[in-house]
Amino acid sequence: MTLATEVKKLTESKPFYAVAGVGDFAVEKLRELPEQLQKLQSRRYDLAKDLPVKAREYADKAEGIARELPEKARTYADTLTHKATEVYDEFATRGRRVVSKTTGEAALELEEVSVAAEPPVAEPVEPAKRPRTTRASGTGKAAKA
Repeated sequence: MTLATEVKKLTESKPFYAVAGVGDFAVEKLRELPEQLQKLQSRRYDLAKDLPVKAREYADKAEGIARELPEKARTYADTLTHKATEVYDEFATRGRRVVSKTTGEAALELEEVSVAAEPPVAEPVEPAKRPRTTRASGTGKAAKA
């Protein structure tokens, strides 16, 4: 199989588009990160002050959760499987849009470059007409002088 065939097969697969979608999502979230960090830094003193009270509350909740864990784990596993499938499909769709947009832009750029690099087309020139000559009679060999 040729390299072009392998690349085409890869780029037309759902996992390829899912990875492209994940990458696009990651870039989007990383761009939001500085703002979120700034907000958290401004709240860190309030969060630290409330920490002992919150720790006691979470310890009490953890005890109750531990008793219900086996049943909830099965429910969560079923929900997670369904949600993972949905997210995978969403990333694949997002990836298709990103790749389509990128390849469309690349195709337009390539077209512009190829038009700019294309040599001008010369108009066809009609061949010059030669006057008709008659053949000398004889054997067809050149006459000796």
